[in-house]
Amino acid sequence: MIIDVVTLFPSMFSGVLGESILKRAQEHGQVKVNLLNLRDFSKDKHKKVDAAPYGGGPGMVIMAEPVFEAVEHLRKNGREESFLVLLTPGGVRYDQTLAQELSKQPGIILLCGHYEGFDERVSQGLSPLEVSIGDFVLTGGEVPAMVLLDSVVRLVPGVLGSQESLVEESFSSGALEYPQYTRPPEVRGMAVPEVLTSGDHGKVAEWREQKSQEKTRARRPDLSEKARRKKYRQI
Repeated sequence: MIIDVVTLFPSMFSGVLGESILKRAQEHGQVKVNLLNLRDFSKDKHKKVDAAPYGGGPGMVIMAEPVFEAVEHLRKNGREESFLVLLTPGGVRYDQTLAQELSKQPGIILLCGHYEGFDERVSQGLSPLEVSIGDFVLTGGEVPAMVLLDSVVRLVPGVLGSQESLVEESFSSGALEYPQYTRPPEVRGMAVPEVLTSGDHGKVAEWREQKSQEKTRARRPDLSEKARRKKYRQI
């Protein structure tokens, strides 16, 4: 998979891409991440890509033409099938289901906004999937792009050593993951539940399912309702 990131601040990604799973995935050739500086596609002699909004108001807006130029450049260079995503607070809510769908794409192009966002004609002309990572505002689309990068790359086949761990993670089954414990068996008076050291795999599975559901109902009841509606629609 090739993931292209169109951004005003490519240097922001060096730390994220140079560590842990993202680094290994690139080293093993499972994923290639390409950073493009939007200013490189500006026709302004000062490489300016923003302007004041029509109608007045605070802040600056990213002009449409440099974005079109950047995407067209990628399309002409082997990214004809890459899925286009625009990061914006006004997009659809990002979740694990969408991460799984994106991980199946041959490639992804991420458009990182900044300032007051993109000229609306970017959305009109390119028809990207507009995505939000939550109901809050950040300085730009770079941090959300990093979230997408991490969540998608780890789902690419072969990137993680154990596919089973992906199935049991929070949100993959529509519920939060059960509590996890490791050595030693007791820490400051707090012991590991006996069922986990019993060796009875059936009881361990039952305990994990129960705790997963309890945790979901207590912390994210909306997930329980979402899973119920999904199951109802499938009947």
